[in-house]
Amino acid sequence: MPSPISASLSSASWPELIAPAHWRCIDLISDLHLQASEAATFEVWQQYLRSSSADALLILGDLFEVWVGDDVAKPPPGQPPGFEAECQQRLAEASQHMALFFMHGNRDFLLGESFAAACGMALLSDPTVLVFDEQRWLLSHGDALCLDDTDYQQFRSSVRTAAWRTHFLAKPLAERLAIARSLREQSEARKYSGASYADVDTAAALQWLQTAQASTLIHGHTHKPAHHRLNPATEPPKQRLVLSDWDANASPPRLEVLRLSRGAAPIRVAP
Repeated sequence: MPSPISASLSSASWPELIAPAHWRCIDLISDLHLQASEAATFEVWQQYLRSSSADALLILGDLFEVWVGDDVAKPPPGQPPGFEAECQQRLAEASQHMALFFMHGNRDFLLGESFAAACGMALLSDPTVLVFDEQRWLLSHGDALCLDDTDYQQFRSSVRTAAWRTHFLAKPLAERLAIARSLREQSEARKYSGASYADVDTAAALQWLQTAQASTLIHGHTHKPAHHRLNPATEPPKQRLVLSDWDANASPPRLEVLRLSRGAAPIRVAP
């Protein structure tokens, strides 16, 4: 499979994805939470991959509802390929006509190099600066900036260590899947209890933008698509563009792509 990566990743203190001159259009998505039980969302996603004319697709985390290791995409001997293997195939097909990049989310931070390579997809650090159309766009999944959720931030710090990752991935697949189910049940219970969720901290977002020498932060995670002006007094004004989650069964359906095109303002389009 030919490598789809035609952009360069800078070695600067803030990682940079420098778009090549021939890129005219970049699409960004996040929070699809793909899972076998949500066939309608998967169908829209695979149709989008087949039809998109973008030069590059940047996935800013939570592509999957859960990811417990790259071996979930490898069926046991004698077993047919499962849902994750089908997703791998769709991404590999898409990589033949556009560059694919993936940034870890809070649900799929264990997605590894082997799965990414099989998809023809490059992994991005969180955060990463996209250099495109003579602008610097700061990209993040967004969860690291939700500082008011102190319990989650402590959990995040723990599970993102190399030691935790090695220990968890050493467990049998069945045990990892059981742990993931338990965590998902806890998350669903919290959601239906009406508990409030922390949003991105404005001061932290402004500090990140200053460090990155960027004026626009693009992120997902919060499931609250919006355009926030963080400091209108600056020139250019600092802003935050929040990506939509995807749910084809919602009423109305939530399915949205953020599109960056040379010489134009960002727009939100249907997949």
